[in-house]
Amino acid sequence: MGGGGSKNKITPQDRAILDLKVQRDKLKQYQKRLSVVLDRETEIARACLLRNDKPRALLALRKKKYQEKLLQQTDEQLNNLEQLTQSIEFALVEREVFRGLTQGNQVLKELHKEMSLENVERLMDETADALAYQREIDEMLGTKISDEDEAELEHELATLQAQEVMQTIPDMPQVPTRPLPEVSKARPQEEGDAESESETARVPLTA
Repeated sequence: MGGGGSKNKITPQDRAILDLKVQRDKLKQYQKRLSVVLDRETEIARACLLRNDKPRALLALRKKKYQEKLLQQTDEQLNNLEQLTQSIEFALVEREVFRGLTQGNQVLKELHKEMSLENVERLMDETADALAYQREIDEMLGTKISDEDEAELEHELATLQAQEVMQTIPDMPQVPTRPLPEVSKARPQEEGDAESESETARVPLTA
């Protein structure tokens, strides 16, 4: 019986694989839910541009960028951990795996906070509480978004602005696609005949 108990013993590697699967499942759920949030962030940015509030439009795009980076980082980390847990020398990487799983849980908690559409809508709010939230988010993102990301966001903002401008331009009249009527060629010929007759009339008659 003692031998049967040892066979069913859960090893640290089994526990790590289970934790990894739990994190992977949560990440997939967040990816589906966050797509709605990301779309709304873009809509908020457009709405802010319409009222000439470029700083707040940029803040919405920065939030979206941060959320996308969280998903990407977590996905990459879970792929790395999956490779480590499948390692034959698991005992050598056990501490690193569990540290990575702990960090993964922290990132998943951050993602959970980003799931709230209510927080997205607060970007459009003018209350003191909402303005304080916007300042807090702006300061936090200042340490999370790189200069390269900022350049991409400025380009994305300019693209959104151009799209909004194009939507306000009235449609131009369409160029007719029907062929133009043909010009009659008979008239030039008639004029030529008339000129010939005139020249003939001017030629003096010989005696």
